[in-house]
Amino acid sequence: MKPWRTALVAFVIDVALVTLFVMVGRRSHGEANTAGGILDTLWPFLVALVVGWLVTWAWRRPLSIVLAGIPVWLMTVALAMLIRTSAGQGVEPSFIAVAAVVLGVFLVGWRLVALPFARRRVRLAQRSQQAHLRA
Repeated sequence: MKPWRTALVAFVIDVALVTLFVMVGRRSHGEANTAGGILDTLWPFLVALVVGWLVTWAWRRPLSIVLAGIPVWLMTVALAMLIRTSAGQGVEPSFIAVAAVVLGVFLVGWRLVALPFARRRVRLAQRSQQAHLRA
């Protein structure tokens, strides 16, 4: 896969998992999962996620745990909480803890699962290229 495609897929996965976090959270609190309700809860997290990607240059190594996963996760949680506070949305300590744990599992966890597959794919491509050069 081309590097830009890997970055795009990684970003889309991050957005999908943050959206899932918001939807599950709203449902667990008995809030309706209407488009307006979801967007109202989601936008601080999406803004924070985009900022995390931009600040860390995550597109350069989107599957990296240390260079992308952990920094994007921490920035998403911290900045989203600041944005929520500024927007007058609730930010209870228990919510911060749950958001930190769940988003950590989501944003870092999928990378932990994907990284061995990506490395294997690179090794197979290198072997194929070497075999082609020898032929």
